[in-house]
Amino acid sequence: MARAGQWDDLVVRLGSGAAMAAVGIVLIWAGGAWFALLAALVSGIMIWELARMLAPAQTMLALGLGVVGAAVVLLARLTPDLYALWVVSLPALAGFATIRRDRVLFMLFALGILLAGYGLSGFRDNYGMVWLFWLVLVVIATDVFGYFGGRLIGGPKFWPRVSPKKTWAGIVAGWIAAALIGVIFRQFTNAGVDLPWISVALSFASQLGDIAESAIKRHAGVKDSSNLLPGHGGLFDRFDGLLGASLFMLLVAQFVYVPEVTF
Repeated sequence: MARAGQWDDLVVRLGSGAAMAAVGIVLIWAGGAWFALLAALVSGIMIWELARMLAPAQTMLALGLGVVGAAVVLLARLTPDLYALWVVSLPALAGFATIRRDRVLFMLFALGILLAGYGLSGFRDNYGMVWLFWLVLVVIATDVFGYFGGRLIGGPKFWPRVSPKKTWAGIVAGWIAAALIGVIFRQFTNAGVDLPWISVALSFASQLGDIAESAIKRHAGVKDSSNLLPGHGGLFDRFDGLLGASLFMLLVAQFVYVPEVTF
């Protein structure tokens, strides 16, 4: 049952989400260098936020890793495939060498962020914009329906030690919404019958990304990844689900044929 005050963050959450979605949609549509710049900027900011959480005393190092992170996502696009992964991993390795504690944790999460940023810009060029819109819509639907499902239904927690707000009701509501997105995309693309359940798997990857970022914040003892978005945390707080879903989609694309979309 809904409780007084539990909707207080709804307007801010929807407003910031709508603004970021609008920017993302325009730049995904534009593609090319515009989307590559977006991927690089978001990656760099998330690296900066990650370093700030895990090494709060090393502020200049965090800033430097963020700047280098954004730069290598762009540089890797200009590098032959054989060397691109080495280029994109440099900030993660640099952080491992210079951060005083939690260096392994930083390296693993930084690698995920950088690979997602580099991979998504290449994915847009190779497969077009429709599958990126599918990715974004699955993540948004998972977040929105999970939010309302958890608030309205409540019930048992999914993983209370790591993410105390997530309930099984919200998790399952997100899966149902993602399956519906898959069904819709099947109507105007030549995707196969597996798309709805793949959408559910993508939804779960998004939820795991959210939970993983929550675990980092609890470990670091912080409420938000940064205060970059006034009153609503940082980019990592808003893009954690997209990060998990992106890595899953990019992994699946290595083993599963991604069809050209036809209308």
